[in-house]
Amino acid sequence: MTARNRETLSIAAAGERDVLITRRFDAPRRLVYDAHTKPELLRRWLCPPGWRLAVCEIDLRVGGSYRYVWQSDDGTSMGSGGVYQEIVAPEKIVASEKFDDAWYPGEAVTTHTFEERGGWTLLSLRIRYESEAARDGVIRSPMASGVAAGYDQLEEMLATDAAANANVSAP
Repeated sequence: MTARNRETLSIAAAGERDVLITRRFDAPRRLVYDAHTKPELLRRWLCPPGWRLAVCEIDLRVGGSYRYVWQSDDGTSMGSGGVYQEIVAPEKIVASEKFDDAWYPGEAVTTHTFEERGGWTLLSLRIRYESEAARDGVIRSPMASGVAAGYDQLEEMLATDAAANANVSAP
């Protein structure tokens, strides 16, 4: 992670059961939102090095579900999924989250908010766990490094796509 990206990423406990993750992206809100809702884009960034997003299914509607399965180079797999509870495109997504082989007890609820701020976007991800103990276990895990790596890949993807679009529209 670059020094600049460290300055734009924050991961902290919030309240009794939440983790709040914020990250600034130098891209319009619509592009950051699309990167969270379109399988062809998620496959490009939502995986740590040495892994790939082998399954990425999204039924983006309230009551619809999503399913992700990651596979590592050594054959390990990890899956998760949930149900969309609220969608306000391109501002907010609320969904449940449960891992197949849960590394924290129970189910979580994720709330992504996307705020446009003069050409850049502030992404806030609030994750509410079933208990304070579950939240604290997640904070002690390597989750922060995985989130940072994924968001760095997202930033690179957004910059690459913006450059490609600028070249296409250039005379």
